[in-house]
Amino acid sequence: MRGIVFPVVLIVIGAGWLMNSLNFFPSVSWIIIIGLMSAGIAVLAIDGINKSTVVLGPMLIAGAITTFLRQQYQLPLSIQWPVLLMLCGVLMLLARSRWIAVAPPKPWEKQSLPPRQPE
Repeated sequence: MRGIVFPVVLIVIGAGWLMNSLNFFPSVSWIIIIGLMSAGIAVLAIDGINKSTVVLGPMLIAGAITTFLRQQYQLPLSIQWPVLLMLCGVLMLLARSRWIAVAPPKPWEKQSLPPRQPE
């Protein structure tokens, strides 16, 4: 499975680029939107849904959606920012829920060793 990810990503990027060159998409900054959306999906796909990703992943996705709406439909920043702030607050409350799993320790986080027993 891991070996097919890079070729599929190349195909998707190439297809998107071609469709953009043929003016298939509306005139928006797709690099930013696709980057935010991909990062949000990757966070959720790689780490799963836990207390650290339940805020970050959806916020990146919401940032991509609201950026698209701002560029395509002139959604004012005075609407985009409050919506994102409210969503962030809701997601932070959700992260405190007992139904959301605790994030596993990252490899770079130092594991605490049990205290040594005197000999």
